[in-house]
Amino acid sequence: MAEESRQHPEFRLRLPSGDGIDRARGVLLDETGTNGSRKFLVRAGSPVREHVMPSLGKHFKAPAKRREELRAQGVLAPSARWPGWLELTEDVVFGSPSFAAVVLVGAPRNGWEEWRTEDDKPLSDFMAGVWAGPNRSWLVRGSNVTGLDLVQRLWLPEGRVTLAASRLRQGVRQGVSKDGLRTLVQEDYESTATYSQRQQLVEDLHAFLSRMKPGDTVCTISGGRLYVGEITGEAEQTESEDRRSNLRRPVEWQPTGFSYDDLPEELQQKLSVQHDVVDLSAVQAHIEGLGLTDQELAEEAETTERDPSMEIPALAARRELELPEPTDGLAAELLVHDTEWLREVRDLLWDERQLVLYGPPGTGKTYLALKLAEFLGGGPEQVKLVQFHPSYSYEDFFEGFRPQEDPETREVAFRLTAGPLRELADLASREGNRHIPHFLVIDEINRANLAKVFGELYFLLEYRNKSVRLTYSGDDFALPPNLFVIGTMNTADRSIALVDAAMRRRFAFVELSPRVEPTSGLLRRWLEREGKDSEPADLLDALNTRIDDPDFRIGPSYLMKKGVYREGGLERTWRTKILPLLEEHHYGEGMDVEKRYGLATLRESSG
Repeated sequence: MAEESRQHPEFRLRLPSGDGIDRARGVLLDETGTNGSRKFLVRAGSPVREHVMPSLGKHFKAPAKRREELRAQGVLAPSARWPGWLELTEDVVFGSPSFAAVVLVGAPRNGWEEWRTEDDKPLSDFMAGVWAGPNRSWLVRGSNVTGLDLVQRLWLPEGRVTLAASRLRQGVRQGVSKDGLRTLVQEDYESTATYSQRQQLVEDLHAFLSRMKPGDTVCTISGGRLYVGEITGEAEQTESEDRRSNLRRPVEWQPTGFSYDDLPEELQQKLSVQHDVVDLSAVQAHIEGLGLTDQELAEEAETTERDPSMEIPALAARRELELPEPTDGLAAELLVHDTEWLREVRDLLWDERQLVLYGPPGTGKTYLALKLAEFLGGGPEQVKLVQFHPSYSYEDFFEGFRPQEDPETREVAFRLTAGPLRELADLASREGNRHIPHFLVIDEINRANLAKVFGELYFLLEYRNKSVRLTYSGDDFALPPNLFVIGTMNTADRSIALVDAAMRRRFAFVELSPRVEPTSGLLRRWLEREGKDSEPADLLDALNTRIDDPDFRIGPSYLMKKGVYREGGLERTWRTKILPLLEEHHYGEGMDVEKRYGLATLRESSG
């Protein structure tokens, strides 16, 4: 008989739908397995659920096999006390508390949380040097540790996860503080690592030794596959021969990995962060759902007796991001000639996630961008508008240090401040928002120095499944999949160079020009809807046929304002709005703009 731990009380496990059934009883043992996992003894007479989740054998082969072995041996037998249930006929030792819980429940279980004392304290509270709080998920890299793939060589076959700390002195304990580690790393690595390397090493070591705890999920990548397991014991420091793996934790790995290319985009973003240890808790729901169908997740949720009004996290994480199909009603509201044109714009946004509406002044680019974004995003609260200009910078757009006054001391200091893109990205990536489209509308996108404004974000516009280290905050950042960008570009603005090739590759471009629909017939449709005479549309068409350069043709929005249709309004608008644009276009040519483009001339030629 295994020796029971003298440090821990008896723990109990409530079984699903177990009203009127005793709780299973067990104790944590001092004995450990070959990989360092703490063993767990379940007492004879403990009830066991007869029903097994159908997918248990596919995803949790070892517990499913152990369960069948116990039944074949008669150790797991039909219960006389509780009809329809099974019962252990003798004490049984399992490799870990979670392994034991999975066997008893017949479904995935985190034993470190679900085995509880009589006064409802979880087992994890009794582990030395373990942080309190919910379980987390972690990425630990091991496929290229000084040239070796430790995942295939050590971790999977021996049930471990390790971290190299070749120069860290012996005797470092689990639960060590970050300040304590900072001192040790400074002294032990002073001559062999740069300042930034030491800083990152402190973060990695602190996560591995102090923040990780039994019951946490651990992931690693090897050979294009993601492997997932559960930490099943405490950290230990060993004298490994090559010093590549001298910090270790025991892990129960799932039997098969998952193809990296098939992983959800948000999970790929987090996995692309280039650190040895990465907190993946923000995408924990995606990890929990790997390899499981919606039906299997629902069956698993039933065993936890969740509140039926609460959404299953893994299923919620799978909620598809959708852009609604434009309707005939939207086309009528926007006076677009054909709903299919709007659908094509929507499809371009879906495929590219970035789009530019370009054309001469007055073609309704900004209006259309905002209205389309509000429709596709479900409301104005999902839309943010910014306007670029020649002095606009990365610090304005994304993040930078800005002077701010402390409301209490009234002192002014430079503080890191988020710009509109960072604010919108943070909103879009919040839990519960990730299936809702969010839109950033950038007016006059070509009037700023785009390479300067976007900086490293250029990369993220094209590679949405990757992350980059930010210039100011140092955070690892990725653009959320549900963030879309619509830019507007005035093609008549020759003072600013057109967008460069890098931006053209990252955006789809849609023309809004008086020479093509939906702009060419927009004014005529508006006049018809407003019950007005069609003369302004005839005059605008006549004007644009006289302008050779399509980038300087006049858009209809100049003539879609109430003031145009007051007494003398058309003449006033033509004289003060339209002719000055054309005078600028023909500056230095000696042309009589009034004679060529004036209302009297156009009316005479069309009459």
